[in-house]
Amino acid sequence: MQFPPASDIRKIRLSMDVTQSQLAASSGISQSTIAKIERGKISASYETVVTLFETLDAMKNEIGKGMTAEDVCSKEVVYVNSDAKISVASCLMREEGYSQLPVFSGGFPVGSISERDIFGTISSGLPLEEVNKLPVSKVMGESFPVVADTTPVATVAMMMNSCNAILVSQNGKIIGMITNADMLKLI
Repeated sequence: MQFPPASDIRKIRLSMDVTQSQLAASSGISQSTIAKIERGKISASYETVVTLFETLDAMKNEIGKGMTAEDVCSKEVVYVNSDAKISVASCLMREEGYSQLPVFSGGFPVGSISERDIFGTISSGLPLEEVNKLPVSKVMGESFPVVADTTPVATVAMMMNSCNAILVSQNGKIIGMITNADMLKLI
């Protein structure tokens, strides 16, 4: 394994949201030694640098283990009703900064709508005024998959390879949503 320079230890550690104390406990190298290495006050031995990078690598591989869908989901689910107009969905996406939204009817997910769905409708030649008045149900795509709150993060990560978002349920009620951005927070 080829390692980055010792000066990158701090950058990598901070990107993983790991404290010097946590790295010390996992690596067996004292926190004060790690602090001195990171500040460039001492030149660490090759063995020490290897140990720190291997420990950081092992810690990175442990991120997400034991975590569930509930642990990583966004708790506030922004959605649009199926009978809402496309203009409402478009406005909501712009205001919230989302490129896609789940579509609900009667409190249950029935589909999804994305910028791509809306652009596809516009490019079909329908006048913009008519597109704005269409109900979301006429343009929406398939619903995002729904997983139980206890679903392991590893399972969610595999599912994210084939979908843009996942809804999280607890006792039959949607309690959150997981997007790529939520999963990237684990890295």
